[in-house]
Amino acid sequence: MVALARCLLLASLVVWGIADAAAQQSERFGPYELHYSVVNTTFLAPEVAANYGIVRGKKRAILTLAVREHIGDSSETRVTQLQGHTWDLIQNQTLDFLEIREGEAVYYIADFKFINEEWRFFEVNFRPEGAEQTYTFEFKHQLYVDQ
Repeated sequence: MVALARCLLLASLVVWGIADAAAQQSERFGPYELHYSVVNTTFLAPEVAANYGIVRGKKRAILTLAVREHIGDSSETRVTQLQGHTWDLIQNQTLDFLEIREGEAVYYIADFKFINEEWRFFEVNFRPEGAEQTYTFEFKHQLYVDQ
């Protein structure tokens, strides 16, 4: 139960943008801010992974995304349509996003395989509910097998 609470706390920190900059990152697209994080699935407690249908493994990770719209001095969570893929020098994978709602928070997770020490490249197209356009977000992240 403590592991579940820790995982949910991390997800909440990522979604609400108050986590340490090393734990999460964000990028602005007009009035929208996309928060993202990549972590190894071994970070998740087995019961948490099972609850969301995530396969844990040393060479598996998850991408977590959340979108907030800035309105004046505040921001609000936005439901978002997502489509994306990830690749390295050997493999290309479509990202299948799972929407998770916890109270006011809405975020999306997708799991994928990786090769130790390789750079993973990501491309995600997202369209927040009510937005007039689809945005494209690209980034790269180096992953390591947990020892």
